[in-house]
Amino acid sequence: MDLLKSLPLGLYLEQPVTWLHRLDPRVKLAWLVSILVSPILANPTWRFGIVALLILLTLLALIPFRVWRQQMGWLLVLCTLMLVLTAILPDGLAIDYQPRLPSPALAADYQQRAAISTPDSSLPPFPDEFAPEVLTLPQPTGYRYVLVDQGPLKVTQRSRELGIRVSTLLFTLIYGTNLFLLTTATEEITVALEVLMHPLRWLRLPVTEIALTLTLALRFIPLVLEEAQNLIRAVQTRAINWKKLGFRGATQVWLAITERLLKNLLLRAEQTAAAMQVRGFTSPDTHRVDWYHFNLKPYDFLAVAVLIAFWYARWIWGGE
Repeated sequence: MDLLKSLPLGLYLEQPVTWLHRLDPRVKLAWLVSILVSPILANPTWRFGIVALLILLTLLALIPFRVWRQQMGWLLVLCTLMLVLTAILPDGLAIDYQPRLPSPALAADYQQRAAISTPDSSLPPFPDEFAPEVLTLPQPTGYRYVLVDQGPLKVTQRSRELGIRVSTLLFTLIYGTNLFLLTTATEEITVALEVLMHPLRWLRLPVTEIALTLTLALRFIPLVLEEAQNLIRAVQTRAINWKKLGFRGATQVWLAITERLLKNLLLRAEQTAAAMQVRGFTSPDTHRVDWYHFNLKPYDFLAVAVLIAFWYARWIWGGE
């Protein structure tokens, strides 16, 4: 199970039990959906605020440093790199931006005055720096589309916005989901989803079957990782010379390993189905196991109130 323990994402932290663990999973699901949806059509300040909120929740929950260092460290480096690269890359708009030029009426007036200006006339000639080709008007505001233009390095408003959007959305999507999985057991997730999907029974949807299938799928993931780890160890102990095999030989070996992995997984699935039938699991409705009985506690209501304030702030200050 070394492969399962070495994966930095998708793990459940059993100890220590933090205040995030004690929150009702339905409330945590509502918070997760809000965190993932609120950055849509939001301004850059709100997107950075969501990133700061996730980091602050991790610190306030007193999650051990060894846990979130592996999960957050490489993700912050990746998102920062994406922000920098997207900002300096071309923004995709093939437009030649130039400063404000004088209006055609002003240029025509200059040409007319320049034509009648002579050294003997009372109207002095225009200096060369006010020629229509070089005359520029001051910008009415401090807005600049091109923020940095130093040789090959060029950062525009659009490229900076794209960089912020891509990097913050990636961090929010990955780390927000991972923080939820880190503090919520798989059985709590499935039971909470079944409770939230209960109104779909009116549409004759098999809610219980969907929840049971999701539970089995989440429980089957460690078995897949264990089988993959066993096959990797089996290949390593045989000390195969991949260079001597060549491309064709290596492909045949990997196809044989993949085939064996699928056979082992199907065998595990058949054993799981047989074990469920022996224990009377003929259908989800005839033999059900209630893992959790959810009861909203005072801090759950406090979390819901903070969630309402969160969406109010998004409505007031988070829009583009």
